[in-house]
Amino acid sequence: MIPAPFDYYAPTSLAEALTLLQRHGDDAKILAGGHSLLPAMKLRLASPSVLIDINKVAELRGIKVNGTVEIGAMTTWSAIEHHADLAKACPAMADAVALIGDIQVRNRGTIGGSLAHADPAADMPAVILAVDAQIHVEGPNGPRAIAAADFFTDMLSTALEPGEIITSITFDSHGAGEGSAYAKFPHPASRYAIVGAAAYVKMENGQVTACRVAITGAGPKAERQSAVEQALIGTDGSADAVAAAAAHAGEGMDMLGDIHASDEYRRAMCKVYTKRALLKAIERAR
Repeated sequence: MIPAPFDYYAPTSLAEALTLLQRHGDDAKILAGGHSLLPAMKLRLASPSVLIDINKVAELRGIKVNGTVEIGAMTTWSAIEHHADLAKACPAMADAVALIGDIQVRNRGTIGGSLAHADPAADMPAVILAVDAQIHVEGPNGPRAIAAADFFTDMLSTALEPGEIITSITFDSHGAGEGSAYAKFPHPASRYAIVGAAAYVKMENGQVTACRVAITGAGPKAERQSAVEQALIGTDGSADAVAAAAAHAGEGMDMLGDIHASDEYRRAMCKVYTKRALLKAIERAR
């Protein structure tokens, strides 16, 4: 189907993009990779009268790794996938990006676009929750940072205010004794997560002293798994300890059910993939 008519703008700076977004308000949509917006427009599920394409805004691209990781919002999955320093600084992100779609998707899709869309089956929301990232945005009231824990509010909903654009994502690089991993059960066609789990652990003197786990694909939004985290902290990170902690995965979550997987199946897979992600993260931390 052909989208409804729209005006098209391609700003070359963030300031220009913000001005256009403020000028056109609710009539405008930001175009990043386009994998979610364009299909919705073709199905007439979305009919913006203005598209603001930010692919020419160079200041929104790039990766910096120096104790802290900073990733520009318009950085593509492919750029993330092939950044060796980033893979060392955050293995979970490298795991997740390698499992996103196919090469065409990774060449076009962007981290900022994915986070702003907040698809409940997207991979990256779980990762940024597990690494306790900050999402930096800018809008008519200036720049601000949103903690990953506060960013995803509901299905396809975020803490972004009208007129705001994601500019970058930051988080601490992993150091000695720290490890992370991502594991998922992908939909065989779309490669979206039917269930995905991201895990971060810190090991000191043979004990788990910090742990963050997040699940995506199972519910209306990616969610931290506090019961799993609390159960693992203070243990030796053994296979038995991980299994006991992972048994709490999915507790308190509102599970989705559809033709691909029932809510009961998703709940069971939360435990399976949380266990896999934790075991890999601990292996990397030792």
